[in-house]
Amino acid sequence: MNRRSLLKGGLLAGLGLPFLSAGDVLAKPAALKKKAKNIIMLVSDGMSQGTLNMADLYAQRAFGKTSAWMQLYRDNKVTRGLMDTASASSMVTDSAAASSSWGGGMRVNNGSLNVGPKGEKPQPILQKFKETGKKVGCVTTVPITHATPAGFCVNINSRNGMEEIASMYLNLKFDVMMGGGADYFGTKRKDGSLLPKYLTQGFKVVENKAEMMGYKGNGPILGIFAPDGLPYEIDRKNTPQLLKDVPSLAEMTSKAISLMKDHKDGFVLQVEGGRVDWAAHGNDIGGLIFDQLAFDEAVAIAIDFAEKDGETLVIITTDHANANPGLFSGSKADKNFDSLQLFKHSNQWVLNQLNRTSSPAQVMELIKSGQGMLISDAEAKNLLTHFSDIQEGQLYNDEKLPFYEMAKMQFKHTSVGWAGMDHAADFVEIAMFGPGSEQLRPLIKNTEVHNMMLHAAEVAEHYLVKA
Repeated sequence: MNRRSLLKGGLLAGLGLPFLSAGDVLAKPAALKKKAKNIIMLVSDGMSQGTLNMADLYAQRAFGKTSAWMQLYRDNKVTRGLMDTASASSMVTDSAAASSSWGGGMRVNNGSLNVGPKGEKPQPILQKFKETGKKVGCVTTVPITHATPAGFCVNINSRNGMEEIASMYLNLKFDVMMGGGADYFGTKRKDGSLLPKYLTQGFKVVENKAEMMGYKGNGPILGIFAPDGLPYEIDRKNTPQLLKDVPSLAEMTSKAISLMKDHKDGFVLQVEGGRVDWAAHGNDIGGLIFDQLAFDEAVAIAIDFAEKDGETLVIITTDHANANPGLFSGSKADKNFDSLQLFKHSNQWVLNQLNRTSSPAQVMELIKSGQGMLISDAEAKNLLTHFSDIQEGQLYNDEKLPFYEMAKMQFKHTSVGWAGMDHAADFVEIAMFGPGSEQLRPLIKNTEVHNMMLHAAEVAEHYLVKA
């Protein structure tokens, strides 16, 4: 008997084990050290590697400390891997298909939420966990009916049916749902406001930070803090009324955890930094960096809870890359990047106050006061010409603002460049902390996360998605 035969036959047989192929061994999940009572999955939507990197650089240079996410890497506290983000219809996914891969455990076509290419409708993961007795919820900086939270919650052919998704949430009666999207729940709906129905079903509806922070009840809560997406974090922090009325992602995360943490069967929470993606689509560096740092504050909240709790799996990732921004070389790269510390507002905030009738002097003054940049008269004139020449197809640009030209102009002032204005097919970062994190391998498919969460919580076998 050769050594390989001895290992396969003699040793395994001696241990009383059946013959197993390498494929059989690899197909089974890693033995779990401990059950996860709670799961918190944090998603920085549309986060490219450069976004993660620049947010950490900014934190070090502006605050003298590293980002919470990167500190987890430096301290070797998490299991780290890469994730293939493709959808059923494209190597380049959208957020609906990406979230569905986690929520339903299968790849669907771009634009669909948990409806497969052949009409399959896998049960979304928050519905599964709700059935097992856990409290469940989502918090986000975009509409709560948007693709990423909805991918954990519902089956619908098109992500654009956000009014219908708002109605679905009423019937599902999840425990915590907070973000933007008042237009999809309130009086702007074609069939009238849903909010009276939510109140009748026992929901607490909160519409500002004070109401959210003051809620102490046990019933389900719906928080809607903006008509559509929440303001960019850089604008929220530098606008007193917004800072007073609109909660940060970290504040929503902390509140959601506090409302669910004492439940005897535990909880599952999805947290999304949704406007990271919107900033990337707009090549909006102020919006991007500050929303990534706001997401990082939510990461710190989740990890702090998990370290103290000991029974919580934390997953930190993104659904796809977007626009692939980066800090580029040059003798002034350090100085230029540090100029971002003078930013008080996003490009969106600046451009929304300009139009074709604005004067170059007005443009120069607004950019100086809002972002600390001293641009030339020629740059101001060039920017103004593009208010009537907007690139078609830019997502989240209903006002038809010249985001591309603004970012192009900023490059020589900030040394931050962009590869495009849309999603990319990059493998992306995924990190896990706590019970169940030992399942993570160096490279996984996005669909594998679904069963990893179920395995970590040790739910019934019939909930698992069969590969």
